[in-house]
Amino acid sequence: MTPLAAEVNENLAQISNYLIYSSMAVYMLAFFAHIAEWTFGSRSKVGRTAAALTGAKAAAAAAPAVQVRQKGARSSLGAGETGGTAVLDKPKVVTRSAAGTRDVPDGPGAAGGTENGDLYGRIAVSLTTLAFVIEAGGVVTRAMSVQRAPWGNMYEFSVTFSTVAVGAYLALLALKKNVRWLGLILVTTVLLDLGIATTWLYTASDQLVPALHSYWLWIHVSTAIFCGAVFYIGAAGAVLYLFRDSYESHLEQGRTPGRFRSSVLERLPSAASLDKFSYRINAAVFPLWTFTIVAGAIWAGDAWGRYWGWDPKEVWSFVTWVAYACYLHARATAGWKGRKAAYLALFAFACWIWNYYGVNILLSGKHSYAGV
Repeated sequence: MTPLAAEVNENLAQISNYLIYSSMAVYMLAFFAHIAEWTFGSRSKVGRTAAALTGAKAAAAAAPAVQVRQKGARSSLGAGETGGTAVLDKPKVVTRSAAGTRDVPDGPGAAGGTENGDLYGRIAVSLTTLAFVIEAGGVVTRAMSVQRAPWGNMYEFSVTFSTVAVGAYLALLALKKNVRWLGLILVTTVLLDLGIATTWLYTASDQLVPALHSYWLWIHVSTAIFCGAVFYIGAAGAVLYLFRDSYESHLEQGRTPGRFRSSVLERLPSAASLDKFSYRINAAVFPLWTFTIVAGAIWAGDAWGRYWGWDPKEVWSFVTWVAYACYLHARATAGWKGRKAAYLALFAFACWIWNYYGVNILLSGKHSYAGV
């Protein structure tokens, strides 16, 4: 490499670092905007009390399936003879949740149905979009500085991971999905991820070890990053499901949750909706995770002459696959819906996190490219 090319690459690396730190600053602004959204939304009158939900549920349960309404009108029974008659209204069709779940409506969202809350929510989404664009620019300039795929070590992987996670969230919003309630959690964890990456995982631009010089780097690692980012969104849904399910259980038992707990949890989607959201997200990306493992095995055959060698990274990738397979099977089984399935989903994602941080940092093997 010529001195001029080396200088250009160094400048690009510095620009990448600047963009990553700039995105963190904008994410911080988005974080405060989401806080404002939740704060102003707490003043909403929509769904303010737990009694409103339990009262509506009790009334629905007590009402007969077919209502008979006395119209007070008379109909002819014969020549010159009239009498009262009961008129049957058309039965109201009610779509019930799956067995074992509650018929509870979704909450009004983080903004709580208030105009100010919605305004700050829109500002938060706009800032998140801006931060995403800046961070994506940092990933691209990092790739230009190293002249390869920008995920050759844990720093690059972490930065790309958070970029993809935010991109997936914004894509769901663009598809008109009701996921803005996820914004505060997402931005908080992205800031944590970038803080760890820039503080402890940072690695200067460098070339890859010979085993990684392959087009499979673009295929295998990129799909692993995408799967991890989407699994994260599914795990966030599972966590919120557990909180919301506990909240609904308290209401069902006639107990009154604390004011702060009510203010936050009543605005989330119902437990049934969150359960369904998490399941669909995990089910959608699971086939791609299967492809990731298969692609890694093919790459291992090209690089090391064997498709499977029980390397720690290979083992824990397979353990993660088994955990998610068990979750999907359990979630499709009536006896394992709800909290049991959510705990299994979180265990599966914990396996993915351990496979990334624990295996890369604490264990050694052929995949030891952490750079830390």
